[in-house]
Order: sequence, then C-alpha cells, then structure tokens
Amino acid sequence: MSRKLVKVLGVGAIFLAGLLSGAAIGPVQFDNNIPTTHTLKEKTTEVVDALNPLILDSSTERISPSDWISERQIEVHSDRVIIDIKDAQWAAFTNTNSMDPVLDETANAIQIVPRSEAEVGVGDIVSYVHPTAGRIIHRVVYKGQDENGTYFIMKGDNNPTSDPDKVRFEQIKTVTVAIIY
Repeated sequence: MSRKLVKVLGVGAIFLAGLLSGAAIGPVQFDNNIPTTHTLKEKTTEVVDALNPLILDSSTERISPSDWISERQIEVHSDRVIIDIKDAQWAAFTNTNSMDPVLDETANAIQIVPRSEAEVGVGDIVSYVHPTAGRIIHRVVYKGQDENGTYFIMKGDNNPTSDPDKVRFEQIKTVTVAIIY
C-alpha cells in the first residue's frame, strides 16, 4: 500500500473513531458536575467495544525470552535440523498448568545453564530451586537490585500472580532456549 493511502486511511480511522466515541458516549451523566469513576469507565468500555472491530491488532505487547540462539547456530536440512548449542540439556515437563499454554507435559525443551546473572533477563523461562517447593520452571517478570544484590521475580504464565519469593541467581539452574512440541 502506498504511504499516501495509508495516511488517508489513518486520518479516516481517527475521524471515524471520534465520531463513534462521541456517539457512544452521548450525554454523560454527572453527579453534582463531577463524573463518577463508574460512569467514565462504563462509557470508555462502550467506546472500546465499538471501535474494537476496526482495530486490526489490539493485542498487548508481552515480554518475550532473550535471543539465546543465533541464526548462524541453526542449520535446516531436508532430513534433519542441527542446532549448535554447547552444553545443552534436554527437558520434559509435568502437568502443573502453571505455564500453560507454552509448556505442558506434551512439550520438550532444550535448556542451558546460564553463566552469569547478566545473561538472565525479563521474559526468559528459567528453572530454579525453591527452598520448599523444589524445582520450578517459570518466566522472569522482573529483575531488580536490593541490599543482597540481583534478584528475580518469577511467574507462571497461567498463574494470576507472581511467585512470592525473590529468586537469586544461585537458585537458577537452567534457561529454556528452545521448546519442541
């Protein structure tokens, strides 16, 4: 599509969005001239619902793992695939549902041992040892510093909240670099 056409469509979409939002909101009811949070939230939801069919991709950006394998490490042949990863480990998973739909008992993975805390980033899927729960595989959702150094906050993709404890680099055993279904 030409840039000019994209600009025209963009301006048209903005105009249509304004038109639809004005029609959807209509007269806002005020209580003593102060809009309530409920009224504004309800009207905002109506506008978003009205515009949603016009939005081609309304997905929110989610954290993704780091790029652990470069393209030059992968060879695809007609009869095999070769991935050149030093010190790789094979992993299978149990059916805990915490990492659904990414990892489940039907998936397998290739993992490596990270050499330093600098290598582990937000979005990486790591296995770590919890003092009472044992080995857990979850995604890094936060990396921070406190008086004891670097720590990581983990969360299962299918869990409503993050894991309650700070995880130190010494607890991290592997990073998942490939998932095979």
